[in-house]
Amino acid sequence: MRKIIPVIAAALLVVSACSSIDCPLNNLVYTSYDIYGADGRRDTLRDTLTISTNRSDGSDSVLINRDTRITGFSLPMSLSHPQDVFFVEVKGENSITYDTLTVSKEDQPHFESVDCGPSFFHTITAVECTDNAVDSVVINNPNVDYDTSKKHFRIYFKHRD
Repeated sequence: MRKIIPVIAAALLVVSACSSIDCPLNNLVYTSYDIYGADGRRDTLRDTLTISTNRSDGSDSVLINRDTRITGFSLPMSLSHPQDVFFVEVKGENSITYDTLTVSKEDQPHFESVDCGPSFFHTITAVECTDNAVDSVVINNPNVDYDTSKKHFRIYFKHRD
């Protein structure tokens, strides 16, 4: 019995000395958009919003599908492209309007641990948008990381009847 106690104590010390690495489940980071009206105040988009993008293999991917009555939304950032291009469709009762949103960025590799997959944080350098349904897009916070409380963009929609 006396020989077992030191073995158990040593095993407990080894187990307690190990640390666990909390790798993120998803290594993508997202940009957050708050919706504003033409008057400059926070607004609710009552029209139907669909946003898609092209994947690197050439196929398209719908990121937001027919969302309504929203005050904001989030979009993922690519891992290795200097620009992300999003196709915005705003559908009202009597019209459909299309815009193209282009976000330019610089990628910074982010190291968590050798046990975790690669991840990237980003610095937004510019944003451009056509002006059919969207009046303008303003960068509010250019640093994109795992902090989901940051509001990166203010997107101003034109007045719609």
